[in-house]
Amino acid sequence: MTKVIITGAKGRMGAVLLTCAARIPQIEVVAKIGSGDDISSVIDKCDVVIDFSYHDATPKFAEICARHNKALVVGTTGHDAAQKTQVTALKSKIPIVWSSNYSTGVNTLFWLTRKATEILGPDFDLEVVEMHHRLKKDAPSGTAQTLVEILADVRKQELAKVIRHGREGLVGARTPTEIGLHSLRGGDVVGDHTVVFANIGERVELTHKASSRETFANGALRAAQWVVGKAPGLYDMQDVLGLK
Repeated sequence: MTKVIITGAKGRMGAVLLTCAARIPQIEVVAKIGSGDDISSVIDKCDVVIDFSYHDATPKFAEICARHNKALVVGTTGHDAAQKTQVTALKSKIPIVWSSNYSTGVNTLFWLTRKATEILGPDFDLEVVEMHHRLKKDAPSGTAQTLVEILADVRKQELAKVIRHGREGLVGARTPTEIGLHSLRGGDVVGDHTVVFANIGERVELTHKASSRETFANGALRAAQWVVGKAPGLYDMQDVLGLK
């Protein structure tokens, strides 16, 4: 039995996590943490914390996990560089799974994106398009950010120098090295991501569309079961699924 605390339990993803966890006999949710709740009073009851709260709260939860030697699964997005550093600095103390997306399908997309970039080579122009519901606060999505990081990594580029967030006005012809990233918002879209490889005479597109948040919740719960007992370190969903 894996004993879990869920932070952000009153949010959209928190509610889905609770629904999905109730269907898994091997998981027991021992506490539900919402805004204003004190996780310190219940942290000793769990094996692992699943964080789907808010980016400002993640470092605090991570520090509490480290103090009490509890594993952590981070599903929250929108962290700035300082917040990411605060959390990842604790990888020497506890096992942390941090993935921009916990969907099995999306992680397959990550793997396929890397392989396609390697196979197609430098002649293809690279663009990523993502769409989410109108209430999403951060842009681009964490998943889209991971996708462009994969593209830049394969091409051995410094992402900050080649990324292009949308285009407006007389911007000139597309340069061969740039990687386009475009965020759409509207309606109740759970999450769509497309990687476009465009060359003269042909185009390859890899697309994943999520129709339910349960795919993310089930993946995060799978990660929580997997990470308990692992050595301290920083892991992602590719590790959980054995895709590395």
